[in-house]
Amino acid sequence: MLFHILASAFLLLLLFSHGTQSTRDYLKLQLHHANNLPSPEQTLAFDSTRLSYLSSAATTPPNALSAPIISGASSGAGQYFVDFHIGTPPQRIRLVADTGSDLVWARCSACRTDCSPRHPPGTSFLPRHSTTFSPFHCYHPACRLVPHPSRACNRTRLHSPCRYRYSYADTSSSAGFFSRDVATLNASSGKPARIPDLPFGCAFNVSAGPGLASAHGVMGLGRGPISFPSHAARRFGNVFSYCLLDYTLSPPPTSFLLIGDAKKKPKFIPELSFTPLLSNPVSPTFYYIRITAASVDGTALPIDPDVWAIDPETGNGGTIIDSGTTLSFLPDAAYNQILSAMARKIPEAFKLSPGPPGFDLCMNASSSGLQMPKLVFKLLGGAVFEPPSGNYFIDAADGVTCLALQPADSGFGVIGNLMQQGFLFVFDRDASRLGFSRNGCAV
Repeated sequence: MLFHILASAFLLLLLFSHGTQSTRDYLKLQLHHANNLPSPEQTLAFDSTRLSYLSSAATTPPNALSAPIISGASSGAGQYFVDFHIGTPPQRIRLVADTGSDLVWARCSACRTDCSPRHPPGTSFLPRHSTTFSPFHCYHPACRLVPHPSRACNRTRLHSPCRYRYSYADTSSSAGFFSRDVATLNASSGKPARIPDLPFGCAFNVSAGPGLASAHGVMGLGRGPISFPSHAARRFGNVFSYCLLDYTLSPPPTSFLLIGDAKKKPKFIPELSFTPLLSNPVSPTFYYIRITAASVDGTALPIDPDVWAIDPETGNGGTIIDSGTTLSFLPDAAYNQILSAMARKIPEAFKLSPGPPGFDLCMNASSSGLQMPKLVFKLLGGAVFEPPSGNYFIDAADGVTCLALQPADSGFGVIGNLMQQGFLFVFDRDASRLGFSRNGCAV
C-alpha cells in the first residue's frame, strides 16, 4: 500500500512539476456552441445514451491497465466547446469542454508538408509541425494514468510510445499516443499564457460519433490527475469556474470557462453558496453533490433522503454536475414526486396530452396566464439551489413547453447544463466544494 501511495505521489509530482503557483492571473476561455441546434427529441436521445454510460462508468472500478474505459464526454447534444492552442508554433483546435472525463486529447495527423488540402486549419493537430511535441515512452510512469491496449511495452527501444485508447458514450473513440506539448491560452491579463508539458492524447485513430461533429477532441475537466485543471493548478490555482448562458438566444450571449482563482479578483466577488463536492472511490472523475430535499412552490416533498445518496458498496446513485448533458436526470422516486407535485399546480386547461415523445408534463405555452411551478433543491451544508423555471422547462415544439427533467432508472442523477444556465459555478477542488451564484456571470 505504501508503495502505491508513493508511486502516485511521484506521478503527480512528475506531471505537475513546472512553474510556481500563482493566482495573480487566470485563464479565460470563451465557450462556443454548435450552430445547428438539435431537436428536443435528439437532445433526449443523446442525453439518455450519455447517462447510461456515465452510470456504467460510475459503477465500474477504474483500471487503466485493462479494457478501454467509458466516458460520457462526447454524446451530449448541448456541449460547449473551447478553442485550444497547442504546439510550437501554436495550432488551434476546437475541443469539447467536459466535466465528465479527464483526458485532454486532439485529433492528430502525421502530415509533414502541404497539409491544408487534407487537414484544413483547426481540424487536426500536426505534431511534426511542433518543435516541442514529445510522446511519453510506454515505460514512463505517466503512461499508467491512461487506458491503453493490451500490448507489450518494449522497455529497451528508444522510440516505443505510450499508446492509449478511450471510448465514449456515443460510440466515439480516440486512440493514439499519450504525449506532451506546450499549450498557449488566453489569460485574463490579455497576454497569452504558455503551459509547458501539457499531457494529452494525440489521436491518430478517431471514430467520431454524433457528439464530435462540431469538435476535434475533448478537454477533460474531471478530477483525475491528467485532467486540464489538475495540470494547470500549480500555476493558476486548483479552481475552475464557468457560467453557461442561454445559447438559444439570438445573438447568443458569450459564456466563459475560467481556469484559476478568478473569484479573488476585486471586480469578481459574488456572494457564493457552497456545498461539498463528494468523492465516489469507484468513480473518482466525477463531481458529486448531495441533494438533501426538494420542494415545489414551497411545499417540501416526502422524498426519502437516501434516494439521493451514493451507495458506498456499489458506487451507484448520487448526483453529478455535468457540463456535457443538456437535460437533468433524477432518481425515479424523486422524479415521480416532483412530476406529481408540478402536475397538480398546472391547470388542466393548459396541459397537452400527448406531448412530444419522451417528455412529461407538456403545456400550451402560447396561452396567457400560465405560471410555472417553482422547484427548489436543498443541498448538503445548507445551500439552496433555486433555478428559474426556464432551467427545467424546455420548448419542445412550437408553442409547446415540457418538463426538462427525466427519470434516471439507474438511480444515478445528473444536473445538466440547461439547469445550470445563468449561474456561476465555481469548482473549488482544493476545498472539495462547489460554489454557485446567480450573480457573477459578467466576467
